[in-house]
Amino acid sequence: MRRVKQTRLEKAGWRFGTAADFLGLSKEEAAFVELKLALARSLRQRRLRKGMTQVELAKHLHSSQSRVAKMEAAALSVSIDLLVRSLLALGVSRRELGRIIATPRSQRAA
Repeated sequence: MRRVKQTRLEKAGWRFGTAADFLGLSKEEAAFVELKLALARSLRQRRLRKGMTQVELAKHLHSSQSRVAKMEAAALSVSIDLLVRSLLALGVSRRELGRIIATPRSQRAA
């Protein structure tokens, strides 16, 4: 958002912050959410890079297309364990997995 617009909105009583601020998340909770989102984004990126549909990935993982969609959306019902196992099943190395986990969001490819 442009600074001019933000200043105008602040004068009108609007407040700005992060999702973590809005939700009242602790640093640990925010880090957990970011980790899960990073894994979900990576799963989708890897699937697309391999030219796979969600249905094809689901078959590869012995799961369903709706479950893959939930995984890629980082749904609450999806565990980090499932995301990691799915990435490994797609051929992500432990080193790559470490990079996914270690890279701050601001430095990751969108």
